[in-house]
Amino acid sequence: MLDPKSAPNVEFLTETAAARELEYLSREIAHHDAAYHTQDAPEIPDAGYDALRRRNSAIEARFPGLIRADSPSNRIGGAPENGFSKRRHRVPMLSLDNAFDATEFDEFCARAKRFLGRTEPLGLVAEPKIDGLSINLTYEHGRFTYGATRGDGTEGEDVTANLRTMKSVPGKLHGEAPALIEIRGEVFMTKADFLALNQSQADAGAKIFANPRNAAAGSLRQLDVRITAGRPLSLFAYAQGESSEPVAETHWEYLQRLRNWGFDVNPLSRQLRSETGAEAFQNEIGLARSGLGYDIDGVVYKIDDLALQRRLGFAGRTPRWATAWKFPAEQATTVLREIRIQVGRTGALTPVAELEPINVGGVLVARATLHNEDEIARKDIRGGDTVVLQRAGDVIPQIVSVVLEQRPENSTPYTFPDTCPACGSHAVRPPGEVVKRCTGGLICSAQVVERLIHFVSRTAFDIDGLGEKTIQEFYDEGWLHSPADLFKLPGREAEIATRKGWKEVSARNLSRAINARRTISLERFIYALGIRRIGESNAKLLARHYGSFANWRTQMRAAQQIGSEERSELGSISGIGSTIAEELTDFFDEPRNVTTLDETAAQLTIQDAARAESANSPVAGKTVVFTGTLETLTRPEAKARAESLGAKVTDSVSKKTDIVVVGTDAGSKARKAAELGVRTMTEAEWRELVG
Repeated sequence: MLDPKSAPNVEFLTETAAARELEYLSREIAHHDAAYHTQDAPEIPDAGYDALRRRNSAIEARFPGLIRADSPSNRIGGAPENGFSKRRHRVPMLSLDNAFDATEFDEFCARAKRFLGRTEPLGLVAEPKIDGLSINLTYEHGRFTYGATRGDGTEGEDVTANLRTMKSVPGKLHGEAPALIEIRGEVFMTKADFLALNQSQADAGAKIFANPRNAAAGSLRQLDVRITAGRPLSLFAYAQGESSEPVAETHWEYLQRLRNWGFDVNPLSRQLRSETGAEAFQNEIGLARSGLGYDIDGVVYKIDDLALQRRLGFAGRTPRWATAWKFPAEQATTVLREIRIQVGRTGALTPVAELEPINVGGVLVARATLHNEDEIARKDIRGGDTVVLQRAGDVIPQIVSVVLEQRPENSTPYTFPDTCPACGSHAVRPPGEVVKRCTGGLICSAQVVERLIHFVSRTAFDIDGLGEKTIQEFYDEGWLHSPADLFKLPGREAEIATRKGWKEVSARNLSRAINARRTISLERFIYALGIRRIGESNAKLLARHYGSFANWRTQMRAAQQIGSEERSELGSISGIGSTIAEELTDFFDEPRNVTTLDETAAQLTIQDAARAESANSPVAGKTVVFTGTLETLTRPEAKARAESLGAKVTDSVSKKTDIVVVGTDAGSKARKAAELGVRTMTEAEWRELVG
């Protein structure tokens, strides 16, 4: 993608350029999520993947109004495969933010302190980050009952039978244990076991694994449990999910409980009295890395105090109380076979380098983005070139440079196409922008199909059997033009059963899967529509704020009027803001969008937003505004607490506001509350009200 030395600094990106890059990043990360988590066949290095997510997060932080419906910030891993039944985690298995140097690690610590409103040193626990497969083990009354892969973070594949074959997974916990507890860990394969396995695979003429991580994941996810039983898998336990009772006050104590229960815990884990000891530990582990018997790609640092962890909570898909400090990048040289153009859901033409597969630091890399035509021209990248590939940087996996000495004699410069490779429509590049876009719109198969794929995706409608290949097949047949057409497919069950690759059973299963999703939550429905910048988090905010589909639709239509009360209310929702509000009103301003919305909704039962678990709290359903400086809570902590109690937090005061919590040095919001007769209270009164 971009060379770190020439990549636009996020601070200098225009809003248009940022939106274009976020589109690319979302598509690329989704592709690699599926390759890594679902297919056990990553195409890029871990460091490069992490760097791509960092770039995405940095752009979203500067342009929160540009957060997309399919933002990687709202996704975790990949959806489970169909070969195993699904198992839902009681507590989601989230991912970690990354740091790549001391400055970024210090910023992680500073953010945590700001959130907590404290200056004291943070006690930490440092654990080498194993490069394996995350697993969730459930124990009831001390006995192992079932286990699942991380999957998409919410539910994974039930691999209980395979886990029972592993000696490092205790069938019964030693000593006293909670009635129910979820124990998390990493299944991995040692370097020695990996080499021995590959040798036996080669001798048998079977598949050779690219690296220990792939070997471990592939071995655990075998439908034939006998194959798993014959593979040398190991487990390090390191985290906790749901528990029916507290088991420790600090993470370090919890690790000791794991050891006492019979689990292996990484012996290199260390308790640090403060964050100042992290850099020395990082260097120590970095030097020892090559001599370890297993692969690691960094060190995970967790705040030790579990009470502080609970206060910090989560920001999107990541905890505020932990980060992974990754090791430096690596480079390799390979041949660029060809440059291929991908067409995204919004018509963006993105060039991708198809590479001779190369193992970079234990990971097989077969493709890399080239970002845009300017990047290709600047580096003079051509098909057939020998290129230097870098594992990390601002973005991933990137072509750093061309080895000109090895360029083929008949080489010619690459010419970026002026037409869409999917539909042949003219491709245009607006002045001042770097991305060419197909003008075909809904007549472009790449865009229509991508929109439908998003609609049925795991975090949207989650319809089994409607993958990319099937949607493309039915689109080509003329059966699919909009989301509403998906729910007409059961009426074609007999026709589908006669098609190549289909039978009566598979056609019937598809109909059942579609019909099973005719009832959908409001937040999933909003997210599935693919409205620009409406990711899962924003969809939840909207669903919680408006409550029902009918109310949301009515309010959005009314919000089209600039200056209206409904427009003001929409823009004041904490986390939405004016830019996202504009995207929503633009969506409803297009008659074809409203027609598609209504046609689809007519075939569904859209459930009202679920009430918060604390719906009986005195602020459940209330609209709350915080203003001024709070003394006993930080502003983020106050908002998070209010939302957890079922309140709606907004950033501006209107006649629909129920409570304004007034801190010191309160200004215009407090005055407006008084003018409108809105109830105000002090921070102490608020704390007394919510307990």
